[in-house]
Amino acid sequence: LTRFFLIERAYTPGPDGELVAQEFFPISAVFAFNVLTVIIFVSGIAAILQHLGVIQATVRGMAWLMRRTLKTSGAETFVTALLVFIGIESVSAVGSYLKNMTRSELFTIMTAFLATIAASVMVAYAGFGAEPGHLLAASLMSAPAAIAISKLMIPETGKPETAAGGHFVMDVESENVFDAASRGASVGLNMALNVGALLIVFVGLIYLVDQATLAATGMSATTLAGYLFRPFAFLMGVPLRDVGPLAELLATKTIINEFLAYQQMQGLIAEEAISRRTVTIATYALCGFANPGSLGILIGGMSAIVPERRGDIARMSLRAMAAGTLAAFTTACIAGMLTTE
Repeated sequence: LTRFFLIERAYTPGPDGELVAQEFFPISAVFAFNVLTVIIFVSGIAAILQHLGVIQATVRGMAWLMRRTLKTSGAETFVTALLVFIGIESVSAVGSYLKNMTRSELFTIMTAFLATIAASVMVAYAGFGAEPGHLLAASLMSAPAAIAISKLMIPETGKPETAAGGHFVMDVESENVFDAASRGASVGLNMALNVGALLIVFVGLIYLVDQATLAATGMSATTLAGYLFRPFAFLMGVPLRDVGPLAELLATKTIINEFLAYQQMQGLIAEEAISRRTVTIATYALCGFANPGSLGILIGGMSAIVPERRGDIARMSLRAMAAGTLAAFTTACIAGMLTTE
């Protein structure tokens, strides 16, 4: 019973029967203050940039370029570009259009959320050894990749309300820069607490499941799940010796979350267990919110904005998760083509 309640610390019996802490996905005070605090800081900076109109101008430029090249509607393109910088709250920018959106438009927005990561957590992942430049490139590349994959899975057959474009406004509630910083810090704090709490729970659950599968099969749960992702890891172009480790990272990212996968990658980098080429490819492949936890956030967040479409959102959610995963894998394949040892 004691071992069960201390499982989030990943304790195992020592030689004399005492409980000894393992270095199994450690969530320490160093992690809490060096990584989670970055989310709060960047969230505050993002709020300031939004107050000053910098993010709005950048998003409009990206949306204009994607709409011209991909021929998508104004609403879905604007939200897709916005998701590169902000989380699920981006959807509220086109809230008045959601009710009458086609299934294809709605699916594109869902896929884009699951294929990209917000700027506030992007910096946190850089603390795990991922190259910041590659993280930014991965998130930017995932936006058009999400549109391409989503349109292949659910093609546009209707006539979007904003097919000819449209004027979309991001509400700025802050009164000045200091108010924006404080509001952003509050949002970042909630996000950091959520990330920390999820990691504590999932680390314990992984350890619990791993112990059960180790006893039954002699292999951990992530190793078993990794076999399903080995073909994807191989096709991304990593060295053969790195196919197994990358497949396990992909399994962790898809089944649990990308935060834990990047943390595992940090351990592999420290042990020099994977090549620099594999680290670069993994950075792109793991860069996305496509996991069960984010799926719940997506369904809850969008349903709160447009309750009339809750049925459509729920029905397409698993397909959106698959599309978001494939979009991230697509950017990883491109990175593999352009990356040399």
